[in-house]
Amino acid sequence: MTLLLMAAGSGSRYGKLKQFDDLGPNGEFLMEFSIYDAIKNGFNHIVIVTKSENQKFLKNYFKEKIDSSIKLDILAQKVDDIPQNSSFNGIRNKPWGTAHAVWTARNVIKSLFVIINADDYYGQRAFKGASNFIKSENKSNKFALIGYKLKDTLSNHGTVSRGICTVKNNNLDSIIEKTKIIKKNNTITDIESGITLNSNSTVSMNFWICNPKIFEYTEQYFSTFLNDSNNHEKNEIYLPFVIHEMMKNKLISVEVINTESQWFGVTYYNDKEVATKTLNKLVKQGKYPVELWN
Repeated sequence: MTLLLMAAGSGSRYGKLKQFDDLGPNGEFLMEFSIYDAIKNGFNHIVIVTKSENQKFLKNYFKEKIDSSIKLDILAQKVDDIPQNSSFNGIRNKPWGTAHAVWTARNVIKSLFVIINADDYYGQRAFKGASNFIKSENKSNKFALIGYKLKDTLSNHGTVSRGICTVKNNNLDSIIEKTKIIKKNNTITDIESGITLNSNSTVSMNFWICNPKIFEYTEQYFSTFLNDSNNHEKNEIYLPFVIHEMMKNKLISVEVINTESQWFGVTYYNDKEVATKTLNKLVKQGKYPVELWN
């Protein structure tokens, strides 16, 4: 089983590269706890997609930590990695978004795999649920999403972006991206529309379970995207949009798995204190060893 971590973000709201910040008791990155949880649940292939300038560093960093029995691929997300017969004009300063990050791994992943953000903590139950799904699922048109409750995924320090999900019969029916959600006075509001959101709404935190079918469709989606020159400078292709379009075209269905797993992230630098305290608490409770990679 394969775990793909998206670690190419710039951390603009955090103020630094948060995926490489020392949040664990011994200076571990947040992604190390996800990798540990995945390996504990039977994953034997780790793929990390990062910026070119971080590729060598991560190879050396994880080579010393992860057992050699685990296959490790560190891939660079590059602006010039685009579909054949496609082109773009002008200067592009950043890669093409989360769907492009996943597409970067098309040559090293050949079976069902999990996708997560490197700068989020998803909880041990999430990886157990994902492992069970992969072991039992054999349909090529079946994807899955680990769902979380909106109220459990907010920041006390500013707005957040969340994919608000509509779920019918345990399957994802739709997902709508809300980019400015905030909680004030026990009310959760989408600032752009002014709509009050249900605190128990299921949200996507980008914990997807997909098969390689997504690579072929993303390539088609990406080619169409590049045909419009207005997209060339700053626009991106987002993973939830690609998956939603696959659903719309009846190519896949997406099972929503509610594991009641703990989540926290570091959207803003002030979120670091909570993340650090939580990881220390989990270690003290015996959820993780004091030395993660011994």
